[in-house]
Parts: sequence; C-alpha cells; structure tokens
Amino acid sequence: MRYLLFYKPYDVLTQFTDGDGLSHQATSKASASSHMQRRTLKDFIAVAGVYPVGRLDRDSEGLLLLTDDGKLQHRLTDPKFHHPKTYWVQVERIPTVTELEPLQRGVMIQRRRTQPAIATLLFPAPDLPPRDPPIRYRKTVPTAWLEIILTEGRNRQVRRMTAAIGFPTLRLVRVAIGDLTLKGLAPGEWRELTPDEVRGLKRRSPSP
Repeated sequence: MRYLLFYKPYDVLTQFTDGDGLSHQATSKASASSHMQRRTLKDFIAVAGVYPVGRLDRDSEGLLLLTDDGKLQHRLTDPKFHHPKTYWVQVERIPTVTELEPLQRGVMIQRRRTQPAIATLLFPAPDLPPRDPPIRYRKTVPTAWLEIILTEGRNRQVRRMTAAIGFPTLRLVRVAIGDLTLKGLAPGEWRELTPDEVRGLKRRSPSP
C-alpha cells in the first residue's frame, strides 16, 4: 500500500487528468497553437494507482493525502468519523471574536447548517510561501488570517462559511489533516507517510 502527502499548489486540479483526459504534460507536447490544459496531480506525482482522499479546490492550497488503500480512503471520507482538517484562511477585513461565533455554532450554507467549527484569529500572520499569482489586495480594505478546523467536507465549505458571516475568503491553505501537517514540504513536493503515521491514521479510522 502507498500513502503520500502532497503540498498542492494554487491552480492545480485535485485529479490526475484534466476534463478531456489529457494531462498538462501530455498536452505540452502538442503544437503551440493547441489549448494548454490546466495543471493536475500528474504534473507532480509519478506514482501509479494512488487517488486523493477527498478534494481540495483548484484555487485552494495545502495538504492532500493520496493512497491506494481503498478501505482507509472510504473511512477517512466518511463524515461519521469526524476527522479534523485545519485551514488557514485569509479574509477581507478583520473579524471580532463575536463575529466568528456563528462559525462555532454552525451557519446555513446551501440550505443546510454546518457542523460546529473551531474558528480563531491568527496573529501574527502565518509564515507561508507566497502564492503565485498573489491575491488581489484592496488598499483600503485590511485583511486577517483565521484558523478554522472542520470535521466535515462540503463543497467550497470554508469559502461559503466566511462569506456567510461577511468576510470573503482571499486565500485558503489546508495545513493539517488530523495529525498530519505540511511541515517539511514546499508547494509541489510530496513524501511517503512513515509507518507510525500510517498506524496513526488507521487508529483514527477504525473499521465499522
């Protein structure tokens, strides 16, 4: 079995092919006039048979787990196991503690209330590699960084949650999945999990 951690850069699809089934690398060999495909996992990971556990949006960055262990993949994505995922989120304007409280109670997105989250201000701002391209700043609007910990994974959930309380997301980085973190990885890099890390994942994901 293979278990990989990948630091997904911005503007990379969480899949190994683009919509028409061609990877960016394959398309780059075509004529200069052909349409260039978007970057995918295949541009970074030359390991056959592994698949991402869950998703990370194209415009999000950060930690992605890949494996060929189908049973573990299923358990990690089953919401009943409440696997925590930690995000660092740059938002427009600076929310107060009171303004973050709805996230901790749950907010309505897509006609359904989110599970309670942990949401706190990060100060100072986290030390992250610069994004390429950088976010678009508005000179008259300050920004803040939040740490948000979720135990569910709905479509564009973090962005919808911060928008629901009036603080649009500018940059989103997943920094941890359970006890696994980005430590030691740069954007575009991946590594194998250690045996201890694999055992830890399986302990947190018992068989039903």
